[in-house]
Amino acid sequence: MSARPSLLRRINAGLALSCLLAGAGAGELGAGPRQLFTATPAGTYALPAIQRAPAGRVFDSDGQVYDFGRFCTGRVTLLSFMYTYCSDPVGCPLAFSTMHTLRQRLQSAPQLARRVRFVSLSFDPSNDTPEAMRRYAGPLAKADNVLQWYFLTTASVRQLAPLADGFGQSVRVLPDSQGRPGRFISHMLKVFLLDEQGRVREIYSTAFLQPDVMFNDIKTLLMERDRAAARPHKGQG
Repeated sequence: MSARPSLLRRINAGLALSCLLAGAGAGELGAGPRQLFTATPAGTYALPAIQRAPAGRVFDSDGQVYDFGRFCTGRVTLLSFMYTYCSDPVGCPLAFSTMHTLRQRLQSAPQLARRVRFVSLSFDPSNDTPEAMRRYAGPLAKADNVLQWYFLTTASVRQLAPLADGFGQSVRVLPDSQGRPGRFISHMLKVFLLDEQGRVREIYSTAFLQPDVMFNDIKTLLMERDRAAARPHKGQG
């Protein structure tokens, strides 16, 4: 099994071809290129470990304090940094929409969904209190959902810092018209896929938030885990 070709190469190739075909049939003013990209079949590639998830303390949406490791080990985890009032269409709302689409697909396969969790972690603990995160989550955070989706925050920016820094997420609060700290947070959108051991195995940026790709990556990690579990241990067999 080889490492998967870079997402950038495969998506760019698909977009280039779609642009050529779109030009041949021009007539729909403003129509964007058609998506011709096909996700690599699950289990036919490997996702190398990139880094370990950092340590820290977080609040869940019920206000309970936990070690962050509780939410990034034991299951395959899809993690997104966000803040509840973000309105950038290619920012937090895009990540939320993509994860919601992916959730629906996983929920239709309960044998997969039970082995996966989603995590949304706020960049803004000052405004995104546990209560605010609970309102934002609505029924998505229900404990009896097949796929568990956790909406987390921290006690302060100071407690958030090691988590954001550990994932390489730089954050900048933009000033308002009077030069005072405003409510708009500048950050690069990234969604992280972690294995059951808490290791980051893929990082998706805005251009790469493709539900089919993410679904196959999740299946690939689960298949990897199943193969490892099926191997005889030393001293057996």
